[in-house]
Amino acid sequence: MIVTLTCNPALDKTIELAAALQPGAVQRAAGSHLQAAGKGVNVARAILAAGQRTLAVLPGAGNDPLIAALAADQLPYRALEINAPLRTNTTLTSPDGSTTKINEAGPELDAATLEQLSELVRDSCAGADWLVMAGSLPPGVPANYYALLTASLREQLGAKCPKIAVDTSGEPLRQLFAHGEIHIPDLVKPNAEELAELLGEDLGEAQLEADPGLAARASSKLLRRPGAAVLTTLGAHGAVLATAEGCWHGWPQPITPRSTVGAGDSSLAGYLLADTAGHFPAFKLRQAIAYGTAAASLPGSGIPTPTDLRIDAVSVIELTPRQGS
Repeated sequence: MIVTLTCNPALDKTIELAAALQPGAVQRAAGSHLQAAGKGVNVARAILAAGQRTLAVLPGAGNDPLIAALAADQLPYRALEINAPLRTNTTLTSPDGSTTKINEAGPELDAATLEQLSELVRDSCAGADWLVMAGSLPPGVPANYYALLTASLREQLGAKCPKIAVDTSGEPLRQLFAHGEIHIPDLVKPNAEELAELLGEDLGEAQLEADPGLAARASSKLLRRPGAAVLTTLGAHGAVLATAEGCWHGWPQPITPRSTVGAGDSSLAGYLLADTAGHFPAFKLRQAIAYGTAAASLPGSGIPTPTDLRIDAVSVIELTPRQGS
């Protein structure tokens, strides 16, 4: 089973524009979609769509529209009751696939609420293969929350602790590597911009996306825990996977993107599904890219199913062959 934690969930409203976005103008919508989301929720949707067990953990009142939407979609979840409405994020998509996002801040979570959420996560992890902590942190939550929760779960659960993946950005991402080895997840999934910001070595997003070898070397600098992996997405240039076994670069055949919303979350889900099925690193990367590409081909915040995938349209090469290979 794969458990996800979304501290700052959102109702995603996606508006498909009939023409390119024109700031200040009145434009017509070609369509719109409303869905309970947030990065962890999106990962859970992809896991469920693949027929695998999942559980989404999040804060939210029972009568909140987002929680009601999860129940209507029959997505398994456990929600911590809070006395504040969850946020709504709005995305405008243009016909060329470019997107404009307007994200609200979300409700503030105080220390007591945060402790209850941590306990709910711990209780939900029984028998899980992976725990995914994903997305931004809402107001009131310290930037080191993911790092501290990772260490706490390992200390409390010991050998029963699931592997931990984190997909976040900014200071919460930096905090994962600002403490001891016990705070570092088994998997992190930055994009090129987040990787460049984290390492702060005069690297640029465009540089990393255009040079997979450079992205792989940069990603490898984050392998500070035995068995850890770094999956760095490079937009249209695919992704690189760095592990102690080596580094791989994969890329899809060109597509016409409809929306990039949820593409990174789908990539992470594809990787985790391949991992729990026991596949080798190269296939984990191939399936991650296939999932992300499929998501970008769908309108709004659509999450792909296995029938949407084109695994054979993804190429993978090993950048650093293992010793003796």
